[in-house]
Amino acid sequence: MMRTLVIVAHPDLQASRINLAWTEALKRQDNITVHLLYETYPDKTIDVDAEQVLLDSHERIIFQYPLFWYSTPPLLKQWFDEVLEPGWAFGPGGDHLRGKEIGIAVSTAGAADSYQPGGYNLHTMQDITKPMHSLVHHVHAYYLPPFILNDARNVTDEQLAASVNAYVQHLNNVQAMKLTTEI
Repeated sequence: MMRTLVIVAHPDLQASRINLAWTEALKRQDNITVHLLYETYPDKTIDVDAEQVLLDSHERIIFQYPLFWYSTPPLLKQWFDEVLEPGWAFGPGGDHLRGKEIGIAVSTAGAADSYQPGGYNLHTMQDITKPMHSLVHHVHAYYLPPFILNDARNVTDEQLAASVNAYVQHLNNVQAMKLTTEI
């Protein structure tokens, strides 16, 4: 079975109904390692070597986060900048992520219909998450279809339970989008 690493980047996980529920469910899965960035690095000093070892030991990597100003939370952006170094993640000798499967699981405050051309947020979630798709391509990995839960502030208990189950199923069954170009 494929070993999956879920890197959770929520600045206040205990206050997050959605991301906390997702995280607790993932911790009960045998094939999933849950890594809490904000808990691991409260001082924002990232141990690059430890992070790279963790990445090397998993075939599938998921970045789980709430959408922050159409992007990732700041510590996750810092993590990308520091951990995905040239010569390790890309460029000459940078093949550690080559062929791995990488995806995202995102919660949004906005309702699904606000993420469309002409909607409140002007763009689709596919458009908003294109930088993540590009990052995955840049490190020669395969991009997984994203798991997205919109309207997080208005999710009922029943909808939350359904999203937890759907997320676990997604991680167990999702197939990477294999590009026709050689990675």
